Amino acid sequence: MIDTHCHLYDASFQEDFYEVIARAKANGVEKILLPNIDQTSWKPLKEVVNNSSIPCYTMLGLHPCYVRENYEQDLSFFRQELVTGHEELTAIGEIGLDLYWDKTYLSEQKTVLRRQLDWALEFKLPVALHVREAFEEIFGVLTDYKTSSLKGVFHCFSGSEAQANYIIKHHPSFFFGIGGVITYSKSGLCDLVQMLPRDRILLETDAPYLAPSPHRGKRNEPAFLTPVAQKLGSALNISFHEVCQLTTANAQQLFNFNI
Repeated sequence: MIDTHCHLYDASFQEDFYEVIARAKANGVEKILLPNIDQTSWKPLKEVVNNSSIPCYTMLGLHPCYVRENYEQDLSFFRQELVTGHEELTAIGEIGLDLYWDKTYLSEQKTVLRRQLDWALEFKLPVALHVREAFEEIFGVLTDYKTSSLKGVFHCFSGSEAQANYIIKHHPSFFFGIGGVITYSKSGLCDLVQMLPRDRILLETDAPYLAPSPHRGKRNEPAFLTPVAQKLGSALNISFHEVCQLTTANAQQLFNFNI
């Protein structure tokens, strides 16, 4: 299995990092993708890549919740890192729009998002999109990229059936990240995934957040990808092995691990 979205550099993993990696291995996790958040997370992220015995892959990006008045300084920093180290990157992420907590910086979030989408096109990298309470706004931004080669994943997809259908129709190069929320009884994701194209579904944990049942409320970790895959298999009426094969092939297609 491939965990396509995991904040393994988070401080909550410092004390038992190697045990976390060992449990991930024991549960069949073969690769882990690390989305970046801001400047302060960049160094810890790269340290995880160097210290993990499971291959970890680097994303670079400025998370929408960390966009403030000084965003140009952040973008300048990441632009320099991108130019000098783009060959080591797997994606631009975690980027997007978030209006759940605060709408103050919506204009700035859109500016930052567009800049990073342009970087993805320039360096031929996929994107990992964070969207919370902002699907219509992000669709408005993505309209300008419909005819481009932009591709990516809607990380931790939480949209409606109508929003999923919009993505399927208008953004055929985008995938759907499915994580622990699918195990929550009231999420509705089990029904929604049945309508998604199977070649556009990815597994993720978003650890340390959104732990699946029966671990809900605890720290999430890559090993917990197993109950997510099991629940996805049940929803799609396919075996656990088939889920692993399907989602691994999808991740290989989007992130091009074979290069």
